[in-house]
Amino acid sequence: MAKIQMTTPLVEMDGDEMTRILWKMIKEELLLPYIDLKTEYYDLGLAYRNETNDQVTIDSAEATKKYGVAVKCATITPNAARMSEYNLKEMWKSPNGTIRAALDGTVFRSPIVVKGIDPCVKNWEKPITLARHAYGDVYKNCEIKVPGAGKAELVFTAEDGSETRELIHNFTGAGIIQGMHNTEKSIGSFAKACFNYALDTKQDLWFATKDTISKKYDHTFKDIFQEIFEKEYEEKFKEAGIEYFYTLIDDAVARVMKAKGGFIWACKNYDGDVMSDMVSSAFGSLAMMTSVLVSPSGVYEYEAAHGTVQRHYYKHLKGEETSTNSVATIFAWTGALRKRGELDGIKELMEFADKLEKATLKTIEGGKMTKDLALITSLKDVTVLNSENFIKEIRNTMDEM
Repeated sequence: MAKIQMTTPLVEMDGDEMTRILWKMIKEELLLPYIDLKTEYYDLGLAYRNETNDQVTIDSAEATKKYGVAVKCATITPNAARMSEYNLKEMWKSPNGTIRAALDGTVFRSPIVVKGIDPCVKNWEKPITLARHAYGDVYKNCEIKVPGAGKAELVFTAEDGSETRELIHNFTGAGIIQGMHNTEKSIGSFAKACFNYALDTKQDLWFATKDTISKKYDHTFKDIFQEIFEKEYEEKFKEAGIEYFYTLIDDAVARVMKAKGGFIWACKNYDGDVMSDMVSSAFGSLAMMTSVLVSPSGVYEYEAAHGTVQRHYYKHLKGEETSTNSVATIFAWTGALRKRGELDGIKELMEFADKLEKATLKTIEGGKMTKDLALITSLKDVTVLNSENFIKEIRNTMDEM
């Protein structure tokens, strides 16, 4: 069978630990036999990021702007333990944070629903899509450890030299300070991305912050969303028969738990980070969630929403068998290939992406799955497969289809 031809490369961002092992398996078993795969490769493994002083991450983001579509493996964001383990020059920032800041995008995450894996929240009937602002806040913060008594102030110096000051706290002893920021431009891009995604998918949009406490920071998010909605989207939403709904974040959490699903929940950066894990886990597994970063200029970066599966990697290094769920990583590839096919007008590439997703779900629904799903499935007499054999079983399903 002739391989599907690509005209424009994908930006391929390799990653760390067990997901890096799965990445290679997925390419060899599920992609290269069927596609003449064209990628511009960037190694975002921690060792190479350290070697290049993290320049490789910046280069991969710039390449994504150039080519329009990227696919990314899970990567390590180092902490103190990783500093020693990898002998790092410094504690490099989150690659996801760097890429998101460069693209000024919004992350849309949605659970992968499959028969036999029932949500923990019994009334959830349809997927809940998380729209996460991907710039600023705590991810671009600056921090100071306060050694002792003193005065902390928030200071803004305008271009003309004038200053605005706010007292943070009069310290009588040691403590900590954190400074965060965002921009009206980025918040506006976030709002438009959410409204457009809601229209594209014909789903209601919820947005939640804590504007009652954060009367300037969070309230600005609320105001910008409302202003853009009234100016540009209110009539479009009416025509589409969908709703935009604002509430406080704590109210949204309570409402979500009683909702039936089938809507988009827009959150600020940190809220979206936490809530997307909660939603994906409640729908079955962190490894069963799609994640795509969409920039205002129409650039797409697909990734798995979970980490590098460190525990399984250490088992793998010892030669022990692992049963790691690769579904989210497979769907990162299918999402990127489908978008590449759509942008380049290659119907076969889009159809291949659809087929690979169907084969993945069909394999699970046929009772062949990794251990994490076997522990929660309602299917009877399932076969637990190791990491490699699960991917090979999907290949078998593909070939049968």
